[in-house]
Amino acid sequence: MDIISYVSDMPKAELHLHIEGTLEPEMMMALAEKHGVVLPYATLEDVHAAYNFSDLQSFLDLYYFGASVLREESDFFDLMWAYLVKCRQQNIVHTEIMFDPQTHTDRGIAFEVMMQGYLGALKQAEAEWGQSSKLIMCFLRHLSQASAFETLRMAEPFRDEIDAVGLDSGELGNPPEKFTEVFTAAAQQGYQCVAHAGEEGPPAYIWGALNSLNVTRIDHGVRCLEDDELVEQLVRDQTPLTVCPLSNVRLCVVDEMKDHPILAMLDKGLLVTVNSDDPPYFGGYLNDNFLAMVGGLGLNQAQAKQLAANSFKASFLDEDKKVQFLDALEAF
Repeated sequence: MDIISYVSDMPKAELHLHIEGTLEPEMMMALAEKHGVVLPYATLEDVHAAYNFSDLQSFLDLYYFGASVLREESDFFDLMWAYLVKCRQQNIVHTEIMFDPQTHTDRGIAFEVMMQGYLGALKQAEAEWGQSSKLIMCFLRHLSQASAFETLRMAEPFRDEIDAVGLDSGELGNPPEKFTEVFTAAAQQGYQCVAHAGEEGPPAYIWGALNSLNVTRIDHGVRCLEDDELVEQLVRDQTPLTVCPLSNVRLCVVDEMKDHPILAMLDKGLLVTVNSDDPPYFGGYLNDNFLAMVGGLGLNQAQAKQLAANSFKASFLDEDKKVQFLDALEAF
């Protein structure tokens, strides 16, 4: 089997995916028309052009604006369903999906409306083709810890449906320590904890996420390479890093795919995984990231298999399920 077919068809998990960041331009336009939302774009081509942002903040501005077209339970269902269909097409057999409640509740959308739409799609995909999934509720780090606490409170009726809490949005000026108390409270309620750190933020933010938030997984984390002691600890503890190659290129964390350190990180023994982050905004879904690595980094089959194995090892699945998926990968 050639490498392109191998990476496209091998079973894999995705652990760093923002569901609001899967909003395709076509869906944005359709929902805007449905709800009478006035967009600053006259045509679909204008929307596609707007996706050519220049940095993380300009992306986030577009991201939050795009989410404003999500109003009803069916909108949230359709958004989630479109991504889950993509999982089936790309053999993403397990996915751990991040969602941003404050993006919606702060504009008057009830937490229940959002959750019922998302959960409806997840349950239907599980019933139709056995899609495995978990949900990660993220706090927006540019907002206050008080707002994060309110979000944690609103999630209480859905505690059994949400597996983890995370921390996303703009890193700079919003260190992990800002959210120590709410992460402590979430852990006491039984949530797993993850956080974005070391993308635009420095290695100190990774240390902060580990030591102050007690996370068990770092989202992004590529800047750990600037700190040898940090790398040593991450390798020793096998702390997973959910790396997003195309996103890193698009946001100028690296200049080109050929400059991306993910394979060097793999060689150092770091538990790195491949993920798509916000696919329509950053140039592609999970398989597109793998294929970009084939073209830009010369990714080979052994490396691809290790990265896919890492994705299951780094997941929040129970051990029996991990073994089941790893056995399927081994037999592929």
